[in-house]
Amino acid sequence: MTVLTLFLSLSPWMQATIGLACLLLLAYVVQALAQYLLLHTVPRLRERMDVRWARVLWHDQVLRRLARVVPSLVVQAGIGAVPHLDPVAFAVIRNLAVALTVLQLVRTLNALLNAILQEQESRPEGARTATRSIKSYVQLGKLALALIGAIVIVAVLIDRSPLILLSGLGAMSAVLMLVFKDTILSFTAGVQLSSNDMLRVGDWIEMPQMGADGAVIDIALHTVKVQNWDKTITTIPTWRLMSESYRNWRGMSESGGRRIKRQLRIDSATVRFLSDADIDRLERIALLAPYLAAKRQAVHSANAALGEGAAVPANLRRLTNIGTFRAYVQAYLQAHPGVHQGMTLMVRMLEPTAEGVPLELYCFTATTAWVQYEAIQGDIFDHLLALLPEFDLRLYQSPTGWDIRSGLQQKGLP
Repeated sequence: MTVLTLFLSLSPWMQATIGLACLLLLAYVVQALAQYLLLHTVPRLRERMDVRWARVLWHDQVLRRLARVVPSLVVQAGIGAVPHLDPVAFAVIRNLAVALTVLQLVRTLNALLNAILQEQESRPEGARTATRSIKSYVQLGKLALALIGAIVIVAVLIDRSPLILLSGLGAMSAVLMLVFKDTILSFTAGVQLSSNDMLRVGDWIEMPQMGADGAVIDIALHTVKVQNWDKTITTIPTWRLMSESYRNWRGMSESGGRRIKRQLRIDSATVRFLSDADIDRLERIALLAPYLAAKRQAVHSANAALGEGAAVPANLRRLTNIGTFRAYVQAYLQAHPGVHQGMTLMVRMLEPTAEGVPLELYCFTATTAWVQYEAIQGDIFDHLLALLPEFDLRLYQSPTGWDIRSGLQQKGLP
């Protein structure tokens, strides 16, 4: 008795059961074979070609999920060959197989979107700190695939056309707009941020109302993550970056210079004219020699123009210690290797206040790195603070308890 004769001698429901078992076994074998071929043959071809589109389309995760589409296709193709299968069971199994096919195709396309994102972020010319993120578009694509896949799967399971479900969704558009309000706002904001190049991964931004002050580490569909300087993470809804203001420091980073804007408050009681002895002493400072020589030449030219014995203007005849110090600071900054000479550089005197005469330094360092910037700024002001006594100047400082005590002791009081 042959196997076929034995099989035909069985009852119809046993034949149907054995036929289904054989079909499922065949589906499993074909999947294993397809997965082996895809994961062992295609990667070799991909490495040999070494092109971007091959790395994306033939990504390992894409191939692995593509292999999982095969079993449901085998079931769809072979379900008609199962003998004595009840029509209702036939329709149910076929619909389930189609639904699984759609599900695996959606998962395969999701893996393809992940591969595109991974390839975009791993490019040398598109490093995370210098490129626009496409993560929001990838997430939106996944959401659209999930919605379409869910509609098709439900339509297949209930054995109805997807157009019927889509027409029902049209009537529910108002509810859908309310449910996906944040998604729509975030996507619109993400498109505007990307198209106008307003935000990139790696940008340093400040948004005090959200407690954000640090580098952007992730731009997604619904949220933007900022790693603050204390290593905490602030999550900002994407749409708020379009509806509210924030400061982006990328322009400073790309310019190559970082601003120094700080004041030295000079005690107005120490401001005075320089004597000839003071000028002779200060001429020994190399950075001041050209300035003082120019002033002497200006006095000589004024004398020659006005004649001997004529009154020379006071601003030419006598120099002040604070004006000479300002000239020194200007020359010092122009000679400093850490100061950017191609950007605005000036030393200006502001309006005197009750806290002294503000002397403001306005310049840019030749680096934007925070540590080097603070080091350069510290060196500049260390030097200037130590040099103030050479010009008989001192900083304004509110009286402390020690100052009052010293004054009382000088008066002979306890």
